[in-house]
Amino acid sequence: MKKLFLALFLVSAGYASACTNLIVGKKASADGSVICSYSADSYGMFQGLCHFPAAKHPKGAKRKVYDWDSNKFLGEIPEVPETYNVIGNINEFQLTIAETTYGGRDEMRDSTGMIDYGSLIYIALQRSKTAREAIKVMTNLVETYGYYSSGETFSICDPNEAWIMEMMGTGAGSKGVVWVAMRIPDDAICAHANQSRIRTFDMKDKENVLYSKNVVKYARKMGWFTGKDKDFNWQETYAKADFGGRRFCDARVWSFFNHFSNDMNRYLDWALGKKADAEQMPLWIVPNRKVSVEDIENCMRDHYEGTPLSLDKDMGQGLWNMPYRPTPLSFKVEGKEYFNERPISTQQSGFVFVSQMRAWLPRQIGGILWFGNDDANMIAFTPVYCGMTERPECYNTPGADELNFSDKSAFWVCNWVSNMVYPRYSMMFPSLKEVRDSLDHSYFAAQKAVEDKAMGIYKASGEEAARKFLNDYSCEKAQQMIARWRQLAYYLIVKYNDMTIRPEKNGQFVRDEYGLGATPKRPGYPENVARELVRQTGDKFLKPAE
Repeated sequence: MKKLFLALFLVSAGYASACTNLIVGKKASADGSVICSYSADSYGMFQGLCHFPAAKHPKGAKRKVYDWDSNKFLGEIPEVPETYNVIGNINEFQLTIAETTYGGRDEMRDSTGMIDYGSLIYIALQRSKTAREAIKVMTNLVETYGYYSSGETFSICDPNEAWIMEMMGTGAGSKGVVWVAMRIPDDAICAHANQSRIRTFDMKDKENVLYSKNVVKYARKMGWFTGKDKDFNWQETYAKADFGGRRFCDARVWSFFNHFSNDMNRYLDWALGKKADAEQMPLWIVPNRKVSVEDIENCMRDHYEGTPLSLDKDMGQGLWNMPYRPTPLSFKVEGKEYFNERPISTQQSGFVFVSQMRAWLPRQIGGILWFGNDDANMIAFTPVYCGMTERPECYNTPGADELNFSDKSAFWVCNWVSNMVYPRYSMMFPSLKEVRDSLDHSYFAAQKAVEDKAMGIYKASGEEAARKFLNDYSCEKAQQMIARWRQLAYYLIVKYNDMTIRPEKNGQFVRDEYGLGATPKRPGYPENVARELVRQTGDKFLKPAE
């Protein structure tokens, strides 16, 4: 992801553990939609809702390519005659592309390549209508101009199909690339989280498996593989999972699968990362129930609750049971290296989305990016319909950036609130959750009526009128969200000032008989913290009997 925290983490783990993608096939989802989520996690990252308008380009037009992480200029490529409208990571045909970085072998990185992973995503969204077409566009680009980034896993989804693709360069100065893409079965769910997930693949299944001609040949040339083609294992060859790849990365996949399987305990040793002979997780599973958009939003808020990896059993949680940890992931004490858990929900998220793609609706109505700026656990996902050409101010705020706060920016207002809540999580989070869930539920409750109205407009007045109606609706909901979040910020500082809790009645702060604010409650330590404090200090703070 952008501005990866490489300096802090590469030293101990060999790659950055940034983003998470969750994927649901259309027969695995509750309503028949294909679903794909993305948490774009990176320290210092500031990004709202990007937009690339549809356009016609004259012959000879060029497109400048800038590395998405560093903004370094990489070169120019020819533009195509027509490009499509893109809002966020979804285009007007409901095509969605997301990613996670896994790094892989350092010697495969090619700094002479012209196309980085971020540019690859947004160029493909502008030039493709389906997932298969996007795979062709993406691979043609890197095979023509070279691949600049390290190992990457892409989620490439449309209303009918979901694919996972992994890609790496072929070394400095080569401008070469190896890649493999696999279609996720319609009745399955899949995930990836900064660790290569594709292992062996059926090279004879031309319908569901695509790969570069050199995918095995390059490994043989480098002396990394000597077996039969059918036994070639992408992950083992190009990006073998070490402790960090399992505990910091695949553990997030395990946690997602664990919500929809009765059989994930068999893979717990793999997720814990400590047993070399642990059974490795499958690339996908068939869920034990249908999966909804709301389910995926909640999975994006996961902190390993109720599992052996939960973050509620040690002093790292602070006084108020915070399921977050300071970074970097690794730290040293007396010469020994230790680590923190890395759940799906994390404070460094720049933006998150859940994409809902529905083949049975007109494309401008069928595609929704449920979007938010900041940690998924700390935001409401507002609807962003795929035909949007005008963005809400809160997701595209003039003057706001990573160094300039604005109370009109969703990124800054949501971070303002979440950073108040983090240190006093168990005290303050219930208030945030109440507002968050109320907004989320209101969007879902209104969805059918809104889309029915859009369909009526579509039939009466055409696609453009329906698109504009949904654009206006999406902007309205986003702006209502940030107004409500500002109100929440003001409420939290009054309600919980100085680690106290001001009493309320019927939604209003209570005043005493003289018109002053009622005396705040002082909750003191949570019981588990008080017990631990006494365990650690013995009689030091024991009051003497009187």
